[in-house]
Amino acid sequence: MAAQPIKHWFEYFPGNFVWSQQMMSMIDMAVWGATAMGEIDQVGQRLKGREGDNEAWFSEWSAMAEDMERKARAADAAGHPLTAGTYYLHAGSYFLWSERFIPPSERKFNAYRRSMHCYVEGYRRRYPNIERVEVPYQGTILPAYFMRAPGAVGKAPTVVLFDGFDLCKEIGVLWAGVELANRGISTLAVDGPGQGEALRLLNIPARYDYEVAGTAAYECAAARNDVDPRRVAIMAFSLGGYYAPRVAAFEKRYSACVAWGAQFDYHAIWLKRRGEMEAGGTKVSSAKFQLPWVLGVPDMDAAMEKLKQWTLAGVAERIECPTLIAHGLHDTLVPPAVAEQLYNAVGAKRKTLRIFTPEDGGCEHCHCDNRMVGANYIADWVMDNL
Repeated sequence: MAAQPIKHWFEYFPGNFVWSQQMMSMIDMAVWGATAMGEIDQVGQRLKGREGDNEAWFSEWSAMAEDMERKARAADAAGHPLTAGTYYLHAGSYFLWSERFIPPSERKFNAYRRSMHCYVEGYRRRYPNIERVEVPYQGTILPAYFMRAPGAVGKAPTVVLFDGFDLCKEIGVLWAGVELANRGISTLAVDGPGQGEALRLLNIPARYDYEVAGTAAYECAAARNDVDPRRVAIMAFSLGGYYAPRVAAFEKRYSACVAWGAQFDYHAIWLKRRGEMEAGGTKVSSAKFQLPWVLGVPDMDAAMEKLKQWTLAGVAERIECPTLIAHGLHDTLVPPAVAEQLYNAVGAKRKTLRIFTPEDGGCEHCHCDNRMVGANYIADWVMDNL
């Protein structure tokens, strides 16, 4: 594929990539009733002129989250549980995004705890088919949610869903789980090593050999009496474009694989990002604390050394199950050439590469400009291949 000029659909904060990227993700959450554009813009307007002030970001989103939580409690007290559920989902989203740029600390972890609490209260009222699950893992657990497909009779096909670099099960279960459930497919959304609750509250760092977590998640799903163990797929987002193929390559009981955003050589990706960061770029401005924290190492040098193992070279060739790679033509974090590289390496006979264009919608990183386009396409592919 010829090189394409890469530009954003839009930047809410012109010139500030990371803040604008997070605004796009929050806007997309409105599809699942977990945010509202008006609320997002109220906070955004208060942050205008303060771009890059991560304390201001934390304070303003925390304030909006607390307001939503107050409204949820008032609605509950008035006997309106569905309204309360909507407000709780909004509070969960705003608490979650508030802590994005805060280094690991009790303040960050407390914001995440409040986010989890609000999401759970919201799910209970608006998505009652979501339940808390704990995946047994090396003497501890990986926290998860199971979204059962409504109307599914007996053992249903199921997707095991892992997050990416800075995602978590609370949002993944909505991004992917809702459309899968609409097609009769259940979802086990897991915070794997280095992700969400597993990282923040259990201090479980990421690992290159993700098949260990993938096997634990498969066995947890397959043991349920409402899951068909012969029809379990592995899916993951963003950095999960490394995780899902890695799992499928070594855990052969998975019957399909979806990389929602491709990866191939994660060390090479970070060599470029680190160079941009040290040259004054802001695209990954929180990486100095975030990458070492996710990997469980003390600093960027140690993180870069650890990442040398994070490659799908010699691994993707081992994948045998049907595989989908979904990517965006205007992905500003991982070039679409990486998706082609992964596709060419995958050993499965049945494999699909789908690169979304601006005309399709969903042409940015993991479809953050139109997540529903990606969610529908991927759910259709899973339904056809699982």
